Formats: sequence, structure tokens, C-alpha cells
Amino acid sequence: MPLTNTQIKYYDSNVLRLPKNKRETYNSQVDRLIAALKESLKTQDKITIKKVVKAGSFAKHTILRPNSQNPADVDVVFYISGQKVDEETFATLSQKIYDALIKLYPTKSVEDFEIQRKAAKVTFVGTGLEVDIVPVIENPSKEGYGWQFDRIDGTKTETCAPCQVKFVKDRKDEDPDFRTLVRLAKRWRTWKECPLKSFHIELVMAHVLEVKGRTGTLEKRFRDFLLYIADSGLKEVIKFPENGRVPDFSDPVVIIDPVCDKNNVASRITEEERQEIVQIAEESWETAHFASMEDDLEIWKELFGKGFKVEDVA
Repeated sequence: MPLTNTQIKYYDSNVLRLPKNKRETYNSQVDRLIAALKESLKTQDKITIKKVVKAGSFAKHTILRPNSQNPADVDVVFYISGQKVDEETFATLSQKIYDALIKLYPTKSVEDFEIQRKAAKVTFVGTGLEVDIVPVIENPSKEGYGWQFDRIDGTKTETCAPCQVKFVKDRKDEDPDFRTLVRLAKRWRTWKECPLKSFHIELVMAHVLEVKGRTGTLEKRFRDFLLYIADSGLKEVIKFPENGRVPDFSDPVVIIDPVCDKNNVASRITEEERQEIVQIAEESWETAHFASMEDDLEIWKELFGKGFKVEDVA
């Protein structure tokens, strides 16, 4: 007998979803960091912070409950005005943010700070929370939009953090189980070490919702997600009603950012990785199908790990 919706929702609520008290703790910690960092950047570097937006999985409510292997992370987007996009570099902005963080937390180890490809990261040992500070040059002519820089290749990409949060909320409004399915897929990705990022999973799941609709059980819809990846080979261009005219891309996998038609969010997935993702999805679908037919909870652990549990649902 397949897993029931009640069983999957129990697993989501008790194992996958970030508890309310943890969310409140992280929110408070991030709010204190934002206030201190805004003041530091304003006084020391004369950087004008137009607004700050919490983004990523945390803001979309698709974040997984942290564990020893996977810490919680929050993306915080700093919209910076008064800087010319062609004159300011990500390296410059990130270095200023990095230096400000060092000054704000002088007792922290330098290993707790890191300049990444598109963000400056600070890790709080006490709570295990990782915060990515993402500098974005504001586009004054488009509300919520701005340019994000890549430290490695120097490119800039138009983005809209509030729009990306709204994209997931719109799908959740259409389908109350959307976030549950995303968290289920993220847990599968993590356990199977599948080279898909969280944003990829959200968008692929949204595409499956668009193609398949919200009919069927949660278990079937999760299997549909796996089957779509296996059957399509991720060779189809994935785009959304929010998109306009999309240019041609030659990348192995093309998933269009719903807030920027020119941005393929899967551009860094190599052909080798595409084949690996498809193989993992195909094998996982076969495992899920077998587990469903055999009504064997132990087999489901092959997809979600030893922490998979659905008891106490009566």
C-alpha cells in the first residue's frame, strides 16, 4: 500500500520542516546582524543600503530542519544604491562586507567568515546558523530588481529576491502541498547526494505542478517529480508563465529563472552531472515504486535516510 498523505505530512512536520521556535531564533539573530551591518557599512564605507530582504529557502519556507551534516542557512540580500553597476565589482562589495563582519564580531574565529562566489558568509557556532550576505546593486527603475555579481567570472545577473519568494508563495497558494513536496525532494537530493541545488528543485517541482497539476497523492506526486527528471533527461527547456521571450541556450540543462528571462539558473550543471542526476532519479523512481508496491517503510529509507519515520499518525 502506498504511503498516505497523513504519513508524509507527519514526516514533513516532525522531521523535515523547520520548527517555529527555531525560525524565530534564526529571525532574531539575522535581524540583529542586519541592523549592525547596515550601520557599519553606512558609517565606515559610505555605502547606502536601500533595503534588506531575506531570501532563499528560509524566506520561501522550503528550508529543511538542520542536522549535524546540514546546517541551517539564511540568504540576506543587501540592495545597494548609489553605485554604478559597471564600476562597482562584487569583489569590492564583498570585501567591504567581509571587513565589516570581522569588525562586528572581533571574538569570532576567522574561519567563521568566508567570501564565496556570490556572497559573504558568516557562521554562528552557537546556533549553527550560516548567513549569506548577498550584495545587489539596485536597479532604480524596477522595484525589487538589481544586479548580482559573480566573483569568479566577473559576470552580473539581474535578479529580484522578493519576486523569487513570491514565485514559491504563488505555487503554494495554488497547491497547499507544494512546499511539502519541495522539502521531500530536497531531503531526497541531500541523502542521494544528487547534484541539484535547492533552487533547481523548487523550479522543477513547480514545472511538474504546471504539467501534471495537483491531482494524486503526495507519494505519487513525488514519484512524478522523479519520473519527470528520468523521462525528460532534463533536456527540455523549463520556463514559466512569468517568463517572456527566452533566448536560446546551449547549456546541457536549461531552467529559466522566473524573474529573469536571460538567466539560466542551471548553467553550471555539466553534461556529466546531468547524466548523474537523471540516473539517480531513474533509480530512485524504481525504488519508490517498489517500496510503494511492497508497502515497505524500510525501502523508503533508501531514498530519505534512517530518519524517515511515519509512526504515531493514528
